[in-house]
Amino acid sequence: MNENQYLIDAMSVKDTWMMFKVISEFVEGIETLSDVHPGVTVFGSARVKPGDPVYKQAEKVGSLLAQAGFTVITGGGPGVMEAANKGAFEAGGKSAGLPILLPREQSTNKYANLVVNFRYFFVRKVMFVKYAQAYVVMPGGFGTMDELFEAMTLIQTDKIKPFPVILMGSDYWKGLLDWIRKTMSEKMGMITQEEVDEIVQIIDEPEEVVKFIKKFVVV
Repeated sequence: MNENQYLIDAMSVKDTWMMFKVISEFVEGIETLSDVHPGVTVFGSARVKPGDPVYKQAEKVGSLLAQAGFTVITGGGPGVMEAANKGAFEAGGKSAGLPILLPREQSTNKYANLVVNFRYFFVRKVMFVKYAQAYVVMPGGFGTMDELFEAMTLIQTDKIKPFPVILMGSDYWKGLLDWIRKTMSEKMGMITQEEVDEIVQIIDEPEEVVKFIKKFVVV
């Protein structure tokens, strides 16, 4: 056996064992999160600090969701995730955190009383969708955008049952929604205005967010 063939075989063995790691993450996630229903997943930046208006708003949303009988699900990290978990925890509700193992950041916040750790982003994303009856998306970066557009794509293509996708922070999201409507829809015809209107909503007040979700989800 030459050296190149040995390396190929070694990679194949490694890939096979990785498959079992992936399966184990699915099993652990499903077993741990099976009783979170009804859940609402809250997304947003890990870089938001306590005292920031966005942090306070996320904390309020988490508290109101817990009081309404929802399990609050987040990525389990700092920032918006911590705030939403904190609000739910201090309101006496279920507060789930799904942290991802990263080289440089993302420690689990202390307010998640139900925790599942993940190595793989795609497994974690399945859990966010599978156990959520709604998404609340607050200002965030690439990760937040990734989760938002994943949900919008799954709803648009009928891969999942439609659920409320709410953007909080109209000042933050207005530019993106304007571009989607004017460029992606009107100018280029890549999607329809009806798809945008049906899939995503902008709501700023925490009370209105919970009220909107309760229209579609029976607790």
